[in-house]
Amino acid sequence: MSGGPVIVDSGGANISSLRFALGRIGCKAPLTADPGLITRASHVFLPGVGAAADAMRRLEERGLADLVRGLQQPVLGICLGMQLLYEYSAEDGGQACLGVVPGRVEKLVAAPDRPVPHMGWNLTSLAGDSPLFAGLPGAAHFYFVHSYAAPVSPDTIAVADYGGELTAAVGHGNFFGTQFHPERSGPAGARVLQNFLGL
Repeated sequence: MSGGPVIVDSGGANISSLRFALGRIGCKAPLTADPGLITRASHVFLPGVGAAADAMRRLEERGLADLVRGLQQPVLGICLGMQLLYEYSAEDGGQACLGVVPGRVEKLVAAPDRPVPHMGWNLTSLAGDSPLFAGLPGAAHFYFVHSYAAPVSPDTIAVADYGGELTAAVGHGNFFGTQFHPERSGPAGARVLQNFLGL
């Protein structure tokens, strides 16, 4: 690798808050869809908002889906970006995703006291042995905005409860993902971003 960190421009993603958060910890990460820059990057951020089908179509159109699947450096998917790492999303009747993490993302079930999308701060239990959470306590509050979630699996490294346990963060080889938004989660989120950049 000869480049620094980059943010994958998957289109439609509001990345200003991520770039601002990275800037606060001294990291300048360009937004790019350039395959060469992404391949040479030291660390790759895959953010996302909106629908899985739209995001996957944009990645495919830009020739980035297979590229991301084959990356060897640390990759961090954020929110929809994390969901895209899985094999499949139930969104819009079903959408094949990148398939680098085993499992299927399902729609959250709404209840009178539990609206969907899930928006706001949620206490999150962290796996103490994950390098993503070094220096953090066993549980911390992070900020979530999502309507779909992955079930808890052997790759789960953080768990939140919203009408049942869900994967708040995942780790599979060099691929990591946070369902929460670390860039909007204060000091704990900043520590997660720092830890990722230290991998």
